[in-house]
Amino acid sequence: MAEIVGSKKVLISGGTGFVGSATVRALAEKHPSCAITVIDRSPPRPQHDIPEKVECLQVDVTNAHEVSKAFQAVKPNVAIHTAGIVPGLADRFARRLERQVWKTNVEGTRNMLDAAAENGTEAFIYTSTCCVTTDDMRMPYPNINERWPTSPSSLIYGESKVAAAEALVLEASCSKMATCALRPSVLCGPGDYQLVPAIHACIAKYETPFIIGNGLNLWDITHVSNIADAHVLAVENLVTSRTAAGEAFFIQNNEPIAFRDFCLAIWRQFGHVPPFEILVPEGLAYLAGFACEMTTRLLGTTTTLSRGSVRDACAVRYASGDKAKAILGYNARIGIEEAIRQSCEVSRD
Repeated sequence: MAEIVGSKKVLISGGTGFVGSATVRALAEKHPSCAITVIDRSPPRPQHDIPEKVECLQVDVTNAHEVSKAFQAVKPNVAIHTAGIVPGLADRFARRLERQVWKTNVEGTRNMLDAAAENGTEAFIYTSTCCVTTDDMRMPYPNINERWPTSPSSLIYGESKVAAAEALVLEASCSKMATCALRPSVLCGPGDYQLVPAIHACIAKYETPFIIGNGLNLWDITHVSNIADAHVLAVENLVTSRTAAGEAFFIQNNEPIAFRDFCLAIWRQFGHVPPFEILVPEGLAYLAGFACEMTTRLLGTTTTLSRGSVRDACAVRYASGDKAKAILGYNARIGIEEAIRQSCEVSRD
């Protein structure tokens, strides 16, 4: 298999970002002889290392001409599409940035698929999200699997990822180009700019004593290196057995953790233990989140508390990893304790 993958040319969109750069590193480490090209709107970033031998092209995936030109130049055997917009919870719930999110996550994916098909790409891996199912926050998601239905009522991130983008990718799978989609849960790890920083910020805001809901709801977490490993496994599958063709896979650490315990573990890494605890009913917190959204919108500031963050903090959402293990051979390499430590280590620097 190493020889097969090593002979391939791989193009990775969003390759200077959080997930994309981790995937570049994982692929280059496991298959050092394969030729990797990164396309991204941004040049390589200090917080997201990319091996020197990797070629980087500045390309906007929403620009069909730029994407087509890159594919024509590279002629990749494999395309990995990680580029996308992940809006913050307040923006996601309030449906701000909807047009921008849809343009990048849907039209950008369509541009990538079209260019791949036109240039003989044989395998296409899409970085989707568990939010294709779980962004409908009206219900719990205990130990769900890939047969779990998606909902017509969702937030803009889930809609953009499933209602169009993921569906486009899976429908495009055929004898000439095998496709699959990976659905990571919420991500952490070095370079995380959303999850751990938001929870860490609660210390300075004196918000750590407050427990929204009962604090016992289970979450899935994915270390970024684990989703990167899953991408490499998907490449290997689609260029050999193709048993993953046309399939979607939930990817996570497979260690569900109570949201409150996750927060406490992060705060301990910074030497903080809440001096006391106060239970806040979800309904009351939801109203407070709405008030914070209105206030910050008027003042032009940001808030930790929003309707989206309240619903998120109280959500039950964890998935089975059976399908990814059976077909891709995926197992989480970095456990949840090490994932938390690494995430906080970077934030402390």
